[in-house]
Amino acid sequence: MAEKNPFARFLSHFPSGKVLFREGDAGEDMYIIQSGRVAIKKRTGANKDVTLAVLEKGDFFGEMAVLERMPRSATAEMSEAGDLIVISGDTFGDMIKSNPEIAFRMLRKYSIRLREMVKQIETLGKQVVDSHPTNLGDTAIAILPVPVTPPAEALAYFISKASGNVFPVHKNEVLLGRFDSVTGTAPDVDLTNEDQARNISRRHARLVIKPNGFFIAEEIGTMNGTFVAGEKLDNNVLHPIKDGDELMLCRLALTFKGPQT
Repeated sequence: MAEKNPFARFLSHFPSGKVLFREGDAGEDMYIIQSGRVAIKKRTGANKDVTLAVLEKGDFFGEMAVLERMPRSATAEMSEAGDLIVISGDTFGDMIKSNPEIAFRMLRKYSIRLREMVKQIETLGKQVVDSHPTNLGDTAIAILPVPVTPPAEALAYFISKASGNVFPVHKNEVLLGRFDSVTGTAPDVDLTNEDQARNISRRHARLVIKPNGFFIAEEIGTMNGTFVAGEKLDNNVLHPIKDGDELMLCRLALTFKGPQT
């Protein structure tokens, strides 16, 4: 019988308080959390450690050591005892092939970093313009704020069968999943509190509203299955969903409802 988890042999248990690595250390391993929690800390000018994030099941960290052989940019400490998969550069390629969701999340992580860098450059450019306005005669060109449009009435919504919580849909395309503490992003329909076992993916499924109806697609890299009215969805393929249908994200059951009339 095939081994259920091909990386089980790389699984190690770490007690609470164990420092996995410190800021500035050399390293060649990355980590994937199977259980427990890991605090990522950064040393400040006051020589104190500040917790930047607390990672949990499914999160990964330390990948820069594998990708670029760079010194650790922060300290990682077990804030709750648990099991971690320790991946070296030699097994990194096999990990990506076995669990493509990790690769997609790494791409998203660096995409978000690039987007934030672009925003910082734009903000810096705006500050320069504001401090040195361009004059046409006696008239300065002002940069006006863009008005914010309040959200419209819900186009559709999901109801959790377990808790009864309602998740409205306000756009023609929304993402369903869990908060990703690695990238710091949350999906449009954030089901983090509905999935205490953390079985669904951060980017699990996507609802698309078209003139001819509602459609749901399982996101690329989702591992634990998506079902509509008992029918399993193919990865990244739109499938019709109608009022009253049950949507299953792994073990999480949601009822889909069209717009209220």
